[in-house]
Amino acid sequence: MRSRSAAFDDAVLRAVEVCESRWSVSVADIEIGVEEVPPSDPSSWEDSVPLGRAFPADGRHRARMVLYRLPIQTRARDRVEREALIEHVVRTQLAGLLGRPLDDEDDL
Repeated sequence: MRSRSAAFDDAVLRAVEVCESRWSVSVADIEIGVEEVPPSDPSSWEDSVPLGRAFPADGRHRARMVLYRLPIQTRARDRVEREALIEHVVRTQLAGLLGRPLDDEDDL
């Protein structure tokens, strides 16, 4: 049996693979991580608990994308909804890092 955490990580990897395939890009230069919860210091533009964040490369660090497991799990009613939400967050964050606009197909 897989733990909830491992199942979440697997769903993130599947969503990244879908983006790479659909967009014909590689995200090998982007660090992808999962944290339990966001830091307690929200950004000034955030009016709710974030589900994920993207950090562009800054010379010292590679570009990074982080998904927050507990906020995503809390908002999803079941496994199907959780995986759809993970895919949405991954698409949104990667699109921002890659400078790629989301289109209707991407925002399912």
